[in-house]
Amino acid sequence: MSHKAAEQSRAQRHTAGITQRQRRRRQGGLIWILAGLVLAVLVAAMMLTSRPESSATIRSAPDFTLSDTAGVTHTLAQHQGENVLLYFSEGAGCQSCLVQMAEIEKSADKFADLNTTVLPIVMNTKDQITRDMDLNGVKTPFLLDDGAVSAAYGTLGKGMHGGLPGHSFVLIDESGQQRWYGEYPSMWLSPSALLDEIRSRLNT
Repeated sequence: MSHKAAEQSRAQRHTAGITQRQRRRRQGGLIWILAGLVLAVLVAAMMLTSRPESSATIRSAPDFTLSDTAGVTHTLAQHQGENVLLYFSEGAGCQSCLVQMAEIEKSADKFADLNTTVLPIVMNTKDQITRDMDLNGVKTPFLLDDGAVSAAYGTLGKGMHGGLPGHSFVLIDESGQQRWYGEYPSMWLSPSALLDEIRSRLNT
């Protein structure tokens, strides 16, 4: 091969190498752009699915009969004359659910000032939920539901598990009328915000 031909061959290989590197950079750039778009879609979907839901539809609250972890039987009718806040959650195994109740307990006097009794409801056995109660220092007895009450209040399947309640609050006034339903996929509502909801729904 002549010197000139060799030079041309080297030049062609060099040009081909540059073209290949440019192509790889473009492909890499496209991959990063696509990855960014996918991430943006996932973040948007998470934000949409974690948005709170709220309803101020007023209806007669379904009555129920449930036993709690202390062995006491509760009916909604027994609480007539006081406001009742039902707190539905995934219960055992859901750390944030127990933390929510522990924080509510710290504001017990403020709920009492609004004549409001908080009744936490879970679809667990007594042993399952009491273990988590002890670990988190929660004293309020949990009402044990087989799913019927959670279904009656429309909270089933609103959380991460289709067969369990979501992180839901239902406010029932002194006459037994449901005044508010709040669903919180983020698994948290500060007690102060919860108290504000109660005040606004009861116009107190």
